[in-house]
Amino acid sequence: MLINKVIRSVLLLPFVHIYRSTIASGKLLNTCTMHYLSQKDAAALDQDLFNEYKFSVDQLMELAGLSVAAAVAKTFPPTTHNSALIVCGPGNNGGDGLVAARHLILFGYKVSVYYPKRTPKPLYENLLHQCKQFGVDVLEKLPQSNDLQKDYNVLVDALFGFSFKPPVREEFKPALDTLIDGGLPVCSVDIPSGWDVEEGPGSEKYLKPSVLVSLSAPKKCAKPEFIGKAKHYLGGRFLPPGIVAKYNLTLPTYPGQDQVVEIC
Repeated sequence: MLINKVIRSVLLLPFVHIYRSTIASGKLLNTCTMHYLSQKDAAALDQDLFNEYKFSVDQLMELAGLSVAAAVAKTFPPTTHNSALIVCGPGNNGGDGLVAARHLILFGYKVSVYYPKRTPKPLYENLLHQCKQFGVDVLEKLPQSNDLQKDYNVLVDALFGFSFKPPVREEFKPALDTLIDGGLPVCSVDIPSGWDVEEGPGSEKYLKPSVLVSLSAPKKCAKPEFIGKAKHYLGGRFLPPGIVAKYNLTLPTYPGQDQVVEIC
């Protein structure tokens, strides 16, 4: 076992040097050089983080939610967009949204969460409890269109993640319609909700986010031909060199101590 670890470390050394040299350059990667994950590889990467590298779900969720909050603050600072509504789904993407809500409160925002289908597991119950303790307003119903634009400056889409497969279930359509028709800028977490993870938007009426925060690595639907002029950030500054090598990832530099980096 020890010999295998030594051999693996030696094999990774040249790659790690190249990887760190890229980081030291401080340049944004062109999207043409970016590697985009398939839905299958995105799920496998997560399992590797859990099984091989011993990350926990709540640990990764905390890092992801902090990245989302940082991206929102960079694009829509509280001096100009001081009120945010986060729409959360029942899975890990929704958990990322709950974490982001807590961090946005600490960043100086007024934050509300709409969480229509709550997951009855301790992790999600604890995250929701923390939101309430930090002053996040947990809504029982969606605001009307007039109230939406009056009360909020930005929407955060944490409805569906990379496990989503179309079509959208009826129970989630009102929440998605609010994101689409709300008339406010939307920041999507990892995947614009309602999109196919690999093939992008699939209907005439679809969500067009102003910001996309890819987590760990961009998925295929984050290619420029799909997201257009949306500002694209990468968050999740925690990938081990072995994961980067295994999935042939080419990632941009995270400047300084930042939790997100903009993809050119």
